[in-house]
Amino acid sequence: MLLISLAAGAQEPAQKPAQESQDPAAAASAATAPETGSQPVAEAEAAIGKSDWKTAETGLDLWLAGHSADARALFDAGYVADAQDRAADAVGFYRRAIAADPKSLEAHLSLGLLLARQGKTDDARPELKTATTLDAGDAGEQVKARAWRALARIDSGTNPAEASNDLLEALKLTAETTADTLLTAGIADQAGEYASAETAYRRVLAADPKSAQAIAGLAHVLMERKQYPEAETLLRTAYGQSPDDPVVAAELATVLAAEDKAEALPLLQKLHDAHPQDAAINRMLAAVLADAGDYAGSDHLYALLVAHGQNLVRQIRYAEAFTAFNKATQADPANADSWSGLAFAASHTNQPAVTLHALTMRSKYLPEVPSTYFLWATAYDTLHQNAQAAAYYQHFLDSAAGKFPDQEWQARQRLKLLNK
Repeated sequence: MLLISLAAGAQEPAQKPAQESQDPAAAASAATAPETGSQPVAEAEAAIGKSDWKTAETGLDLWLAGHSADARALFDAGYVADAQDRAADAVGFYRRAIAADPKSLEAHLSLGLLLARQGKTDDARPELKTATTLDAGDAGEQVKARAWRALARIDSGTNPAEASNDLLEALKLTAETTADTLLTAGIADQAGEYASAETAYRRVLAADPKSAQAIAGLAHVLMERKQYPEAETLLRTAYGQSPDDPVVAAELATVLAAEDKAEALPLLQKLHDAHPQDAAINRMLAAVLADAGDYAGSDHLYALLVAHGQNLVRQIRYAEAFTAFNKATQADPANADSWSGLAFAASHTNQPAVTLHALTMRSKYLPEVPSTYFLWATAYDTLHQNAQAAAYYQHFLDSAAGKFPDQEWQARQRLKLLNK
């Protein structure tokens, strides 16, 4: 869907600990059996029920000082930390709760949901999958269904068929909700099954004509089919009702730009003013400015995309940098700095094929330098293309001239092995 950085929040609201839809104290009690005499834990859970985090935390800390393997208390401590947005502490407590009681469905579920909120889907998935295999006990089947739904959201972006299966498993346990229908539509949309997606989105709109997520989703389907006038009508109505909704505004700007309507530019400029760091908005505005003949303004925005990626690299946030540089190359395929950044980020996220493609594109505009020779070499090395790797390691050594001692040492070691 367009404008993922803004629309992602519409897909799944930021979720707090797994039992938030139930009474916290009751849900925590269902996690594991308490140790004998753990009255402090019961008192802490009563405080949790009142959202009195300080009292709960103090009581749990005192109890865990002498009962460090109490799975129930550890789970409660994770819940308290999670509710206060202390993610690192919450992860630690949830993992300790699982170590103390590997069959705790809610501990696995809460950990999986927290990791998913952090974008660590590879770590979240096994926790959620484990949760679907465990006995729900007093927590109820709706807790297990929540694990299946979380899996469906994770899988929807990479494996629509698996996501559909996940959601079907959830629906075996609980009744379908509006969120399920929207997820079904999103999965179909992602898979290119636009007829099914349209049907699901229209089902939601029949019950709630103002559903922003359904409107945005249906508009995307219509635009994919190039049914621009119908999409425009839908989005104009939605924008009139919610002029501050960035997803609706962005999609309206997109369809207006596709129709070459002048209204797209002021709408995108307004969006950019409200969300100056949003790479997708910057990219869209840059394209419209270029079409309008404002090449200086367009170039400035493209430069911001590259700068954003470079800042992420400095923060060692390589996955996010990869996304930023990838968007920058799509926005301006002739920008060599974008391809350089993408090659570097792809190398640090173990995507050697992308590294080679980015380096090939960069080489159309700029000569090779020691750092690019090294990226060529390590990418070929990772792909076990030994002859190419050895050649580029040698190119790197010939050009480095002692300026990159660590990489030069690595290159010499690899050459020894590759030439055996």
